[in-house]
Amino acid sequence: MNHSLLIELRTEELPPKSLKALSEAFAHTVFATLREQAFASAESVCTPYATPRRLALTVSHVAEQQPDRIIEKKGPAVSSGLDAAGKPGKALEGFMRSAGVAFEHLHKAGEGKAEYFVARIAKKGERLERHLADIVTQALKKLPIQKLMRWGDSEHQFVRPVHGLIMLHGSRVVAGEVLGLTSGNTTLGHRFLSSGEIVVARPEDYAGQLTAGKVIASFAERRDSIAAQLDARANGLNARLNPADGLLDEVTALVEWPVVYVCEFEAEYLEVPQECLILTMQQNQKYFPLLDKTGANAGKLLNKFLIVSNMQVDDAQHIIGGNARVVRPRLSDARFFYNQDRKHSLASRLEKLGNVVYHNQLGSVLQRVERLEGLAQKIAVHLGANASLAARAARLAKADLVTDMVGEFPELQGIMGRYYALHDGEDSAVADAVQSHYQPRFAGDALPQGHIACAAALADKLDALVGFFGIGQIPTGDKDPFALRRAALGVLRILMESPLALDLAQLIGDAQAGFAVGTLNKPVADPLLDFMLERLRGLLRESVGQCGGQSGGHAQDIVEAVLAQRPTRIDRVPARLDAVRAFLALPEALALAAANKRIGNILKKAEASGNGQFAQPDSALMQEEAEIALYERVRQIAPLVKAHVADEAYADALNALASVRAAVDLFFDKVMVNVDDPSVRANRLGLLKALFDQLNAVADISKLGV
Repeated sequence: MNHSLLIELRTEELPPKSLKALSEAFAHTVFATLREQAFASAESVCTPYATPRRLALTVSHVAEQQPDRIIEKKGPAVSSGLDAAGKPGKALEGFMRSAGVAFEHLHKAGEGKAEYFVARIAKKGERLERHLADIVTQALKKLPIQKLMRWGDSEHQFVRPVHGLIMLHGSRVVAGEVLGLTSGNTTLGHRFLSSGEIVVARPEDYAGQLTAGKVIASFAERRDSIAAQLDARANGLNARLNPADGLLDEVTALVEWPVVYVCEFEAEYLEVPQECLILTMQQNQKYFPLLDKTGANAGKLLNKFLIVSNMQVDDAQHIIGGNARVVRPRLSDARFFYNQDRKHSLASRLEKLGNVVYHNQLGSVLQRVERLEGLAQKIAVHLGANASLAARAARLAKADLVTDMVGEFPELQGIMGRYYALHDGEDSAVADAVQSHYQPRFAGDALPQGHIACAAALADKLDALVGFFGIGQIPTGDKDPFALRRAALGVLRILMESPLALDLAQLIGDAQAGFAVGTLNKPVADPLLDFMLERLRGLLRESVGQCGGQSGGHAQDIVEAVLAQRPTRIDRVPARLDAVRAFLALPEALALAAANKRIGNILKKAEASGNGQFAQPDSALMQEEAEIALYERVRQIAPLVKAHVADEAYADALNALASVRAAVDLFFDKVMVNVDDPSVRANRLGLLKALFDQLNAVADISKLGV
């Protein structure tokens, strides 16, 4: 018989930050195993449930007994399973013993060298209770749990102590034991708003019975309820919620019957920068700060906030008052740190950075600041910006790391630096750069604005990249402890999207020059440029609507055509991509791409045979009308292409090149390049080299259409 199946593991409070992931992994593994073992079918649906004190799921259309079926077991390859006499070798004999089949009953699958033996074993269907406890146990063992614990005198381990187990198929309890618990059909509702055990009659009744017990069992439904209540309360106060990554999920994992209440704190605390107050409310207390959403004060923090309680009561004043009392000391600490920090200027804190190690091979943070100062100044000069302001911004950029506020809340680094710089009377451009030099911090983050901020941001990221590459700390696989991939993407985005007329290779050289002699003991320039271009390749292919690209990023062949030239003026890359995309739409494009590839191969062979010194083509040595025609066409378009590239009119340059197709086709149809006469051969190679240089002036068009 097919019925719905309910599994619930009731625990003590589960880790809130990982509850959602635990629930999804548990449900996925159990459901996948039920389907693999033919208890669940294609029409079965799995519904996960998760509250602070339980992991649960229901699966529809679960069979009481597996169907009889044929199980295929893969064995050794045919080529290695038989000995020279065609008899089973040791490996194949071992496989036959484990599968319980004789040699004559084996089958073969695959083809050629991939052919292998298969044992097809008839397996009689078994009942659900024979497997369910083991399915649940194995699923629990596979959960992404960093640290397990034991409880009481039990030897069982789980992320939290467990207190109850339900395994209910239809109205029948499936016998079994998991983590020392015997399965039943009873659970508990809300810790305070419900009393007594809840006897679950059928899996279909589970969510409804828990709702009656003041528990919203579905994580998603509980999250939606909280979000709706938060929005309603905020709108009622003419306010909006402050965005907070992950906070809604975390709070959802802390409550079973969510109710949102409005609290407030004394307005005097609003003199503290709102980022400090917001962070302490969200991070320490899991509260939802409110921002004004209208008028001149739009975006300003209000002295009201929302809490999500696990209690629904007629009079919530004690809950509201209690939360207000709890948050007050946190706000007082923030105000104290802020007032204490302002007693000392950022500049006066620089000496302390000498006692903070940046990296044991790269010196202290103060030594790094001195490098940033010089590099930011050079970058500003390249940009025609105020070099002294850029140097000042870089000098103060890390000073807030030794303030009390940033010591308490590292997430505020840069943000507090800006407030303190303004308090010290620093130029506003310097203060803004102190905050934004960390940007972009993540994919899609805003870029620093203005040349002063960009100079400081580029200096910060390039110094890290050059320094760690120079001591051999290069990212490998998924390991990137110094976030160098993020730094590289930041540099590329700033150069490309701002855009800034800076040469990446020159920037790397400037950054390298800032390190003391002997500090860097590994090659930097070429490996780092390769690393950056590889990041650029991914950025261009994945970008959505950025840099002139189409939604979903740029086509692979177009990206490869542009990056084959190893461009170092990253600001020009988007225009080159657009030009190549437009060129690819021309009827001459693919034919010229193929010709360009052919020419490249001819020139490579000539170089390999020692004929790689390509002279300028001489019309006096030309014998065929086709080569003369091609020579004249190349001579005519060369100044046009050069002028267009110099003006960054890449589309015009490629359009001019499209006109050479007919002459190229005729040349390859009528002219033999590798003739016996060495002077004629060398002249024709020189002509092809001149054409090759023109065809690749914007991008390597041989990559197109591949």
